[in-house]
Amino acid sequence: MTLNSLPSLASPSPQEAPPSDGAALPMLDDATDPIALARLYGEPMFAMPRDLYIPPDALRVFLEAFEGPLDLLLYLIRKQNFNILDIPMAALTRQYLVYVDELRASNLELAAEYLLMAAMLIEIKSRMLLPPKRVASDQEAEDPRAELVRRLLEYERIKLAAHRLNAMPQLGRDFLVAQGHVEQSAQPRLPDVTLAELQEAWAAMARRARLVQRHVISREELSVREHMSLVLRKLQGRKFLEFEELFDPARGLPVLVVTFVAMLELAKECLLEITQAESFAPIYVRLAYTPR
Repeated sequence: MTLNSLPSLASPSPQEAPPSDGAALPMLDDATDPIALARLYGEPMFAMPRDLYIPPDALRVFLEAFEGPLDLLLYLIRKQNFNILDIPMAALTRQYLVYVDELRASNLELAAEYLLMAAMLIEIKSRMLLPPKRVASDQEAEDPRAELVRRLLEYERIKLAAHRLNAMPQLGRDFLVAQGHVEQSAQPRLPDVTLAELQEAWAAMARRARLVQRHVISREELSVREHMSLVLRKLQGRKFLEFEELFDPARGLPVLVVTFVAMLELAKECLLEITQAESFAPIYVRLAYTPR
């Protein structure tokens, strides 16, 4: 509903009117300045500005804002404590038309939807005044208000659900996502080879060796130191070598074991490095870099 109010600006009395010659009056303190209407940026104003424009709706106070005819009807029903299943149509229609008359005076385009609901209320009231239609004895006469009650109850459920959703915390309104800038080094850092990955690579090599092994019984003495030299010799002059290239499955599982132990000894003595470009990527072996 709207309420028109007058501006709360008092006109100066005749004896307090400013001089007509346009001369500027001296600035006075609040205690000794009875004729100043207001102060603007600390300067006293002794008369209303002639070019002051007040919009038509500037002095209008909006007491209630409704989102549509159903919202207004629900407000009137709850305000008067009416039973929504037994609405007194005469009182409800009377109050509703008072609001519609005030709305038509200010905004006829907005009042069109409210006028349609007013016509529906009047129709329901007229049907209630007529004798009810004859129905079978085991049936109940149709209530003209049933459709309106159904729409009001459905609208109220949706409105309450909307209020509950609006009460939930929302991103950007009630909270913000914390963000921070993390500086990353320009030097790429290769992931470390874990013991499980090294074990899996060794198990794969062992499976391949079993597929090509020969059933030849022979006695062979293998030296770890000798194979350490062989591994270093293979890596000489090369930036890196793939893990599988260090082994020769055709020589059998014993040679693979000794070669693997030799590689571990060299890694222990920091003579070679075992790396990979990214997770689950092939494993590479290279000579360790020792700055001079």
